[in-house]
Amino acid sequence: MLNVSSASIRNPIPAILLFIMLTLGGLLGFQAMKIQNFPDIDLPTVIVTASLPGASPAQLESQVARKLENQFATLQDVKHIYTMVQDGVVMVTVEFRLEKGTQQAVDDVRDAVSRVRSDLPADLRDPVISKMELSGMPILTYTVASANLDTEALSWFVDNQVAKRILAVRGVGAVARVGGASREVRVELDPAKLLALNATAADVSRQLRQIQQEASGGRADIGGAEQSVRTLATVQTAQELAAMDIALSDGRRIRLDQVAKISDTVAEQRSSALLNGKPVVGFEITRTRGAGEVDVAAGVQVALAELRAAHPEIAFAEAYNFVDPVQENYDGSMLLLYEGALLAIIVVWFFLRDWRATLVAATALPLSVIPAFGLMYLLGFTINTVTLLSLSLVVGILVDDAIVEIENIMRHLAMGKTPYQAAMEAADEIGMAVIATTFTLIAVFLPTAFMGGIPGKFFVQFGWTAAIAVFVSLVVARMLTPMMAAYMLKRPQKDHTEPRWLTVYTGWAKWCLQHRLLTLAAALVFTGGSLALVPLLPTGFIPPDDLNQTQVTITLAPGSTFKQTEALAEQAREIVSANPHVKLIYTAIGGGNAGGDPFAMSGAPEVRKATLTLNMTPRGERQGLSKQDLEGQLREALDVLPGARIKVGFGGSSEKYVLVLAGEDGPTLAAHAPRSS
Repeated sequence: MLNVSSASIRNPIPAILLFIMLTLGGLLGFQAMKIQNFPDIDLPTVIVTASLPGASPAQLESQVARKLENQFATLQDVKHIYTMVQDGVVMVTVEFRLEKGTQQAVDDVRDAVSRVRSDLPADLRDPVISKMELSGMPILTYTVASANLDTEALSWFVDNQVAKRILAVRGVGAVARVGGASREVRVELDPAKLLALNATAADVSRQLRQIQQEASGGRADIGGAEQSVRTLATVQTAQELAAMDIALSDGRRIRLDQVAKISDTVAEQRSSALLNGKPVVGFEITRTRGAGEVDVAAGVQVALAELRAAHPEIAFAEAYNFVDPVQENYDGSMLLLYEGALLAIIVVWFFLRDWRATLVAATALPLSVIPAFGLMYLLGFTINTVTLLSLSLVVGILVDDAIVEIENIMRHLAMGKTPYQAAMEAADEIGMAVIATTFTLIAVFLPTAFMGGIPGKFFVQFGWTAAIAVFVSLVVARMLTPMMAAYMLKRPQKDHTEPRWLTVYTGWAKWCLQHRLLTLAAALVFTGGSLALVPLLPTGFIPPDDLNQTQVTITLAPGSTFKQTEALAEQAREIVSANPHVKLIYTAIGGGNAGGDPFAMSGAPEVRKATLTLNMTPRGERQGLSKQDLEGQLREALDVLPGARIKVGFGGSSEKYVLVLAGEDGPTLAAHAPRSS
């Protein structure tokens, strides 16, 4: 690095070609990088879901949950074990220490489940083992409605056509339907007739299971060719099922409709979706890991445009959009990056007062940032809040080395030297100081990439991005800046005079040197006062946002029915819709995770839970109110709702807990108290 400046001045072509290649690589990397809100991170948290339909929570706790917990407790590096038990479902979340590899954690949990599987109930469905994906939160939610189609037809349209088309979009990981109805052929047995025939429901169920199937029958040679043979014993309609023969244990045979009522209907409603109080069928779109929200949203918009054109009788409406804030954040960060670069160039010109010197110094900015994108792409980074914050922070630092080089070259030019001679001597003279300054900055930023805990998972890209950009700025300052100065600068035509501000600054510096103790005391007082203010600053992992969306989550007492949840959710919708800043309300009852907490998303849908996603007016139209102010207003308005726990804000940013007492007519309000979490 010390002699590379002289070599670049003598042979400028290699340095020019190097930075042309770096710039092209950076532009290609920038085009290929995905735009995300936050980087995808791996948390060693594994979720085990075991289902036993019809089992009570008490039975599942003793026969399934405790056995799984005892087995997981023996694993290495386990930090916490969380268990949720509800009717027919047990969900155990095993959180490992961050040092544990995610795949190793999944393998350890899978082995533990295999060891304890023989002790679990025989009719328990095979436990589902999955790792927690923070990127698994829905980024888009849409609803469909039609005046010509009923709920069952709309549900089939979403499952059969919408899901297939959107899943074909690159980057889409899942399309989940919310609400609607599923077709169900219901067999309602008559207990009196079964008793008269000395038959049981188990006999009928066993016969249906044996008859209603489609199985492989091996292979056969037909016409000199080998073909597969299948055993087909399925029915297509409810009438065919009603005419099916059932063999009883005593040898008699009856038709199914002799002991049962068969109807082609829909399944019991366990979830629903409403848009401004009107029933709709919703679907949530989730991206895959590594995909960018903006790219996925663009592909989804194209797919939905095709579906709208093919089905004009169906109305699509956007209920939740997490992509627009990401795009807004990206555009704002890039604008601030440009503004910071422009201000840095203006300040450089203000002090140097030479357009040629300013141009040489300003060249260091794009030639430091653009190649950094290429290295970021090779490291697997994305354009997200963390990396953009890092670049915005160091944008003013990237020209420091070039300014030091240019200022020293200008000083040598003022001595009467030629630009070539001044660049050779000045760059060689200041080389060690520039290198030391740069590596000092790298020593400040790079350790953040090795932080521990969950913040370290996010800031690994922050530290490396800053370190890469600062190092590239050093390469620019040591290779390109002296070379450009040698061939572009000119000797000043008039005698160099010191500016007035420099005289004032020199006077201050002399006074500080003459009063060392007083200067040191003032510095200590300033430092101590700054440290004393630290406890007064608000703390938090992520500062509160001011998006145009928020959420109200309602959880009723255990045992609440779907109708009770639906009625309370409708009351909450009427209350929040009275706020003039609420424009659209999307309600999901018994399912739906739009904007939800990733730690709560892994649970099975419950009929006692409802989520209201609110689209509010833009920031500029709220008359100075922030999102937190609006959430406070909504929280106060919802205080009148009894018998529920209410959360206002994404991820539980603020909550109002309502304590309930069981009475003869159901849960009754006992007390309520707001609490922030």
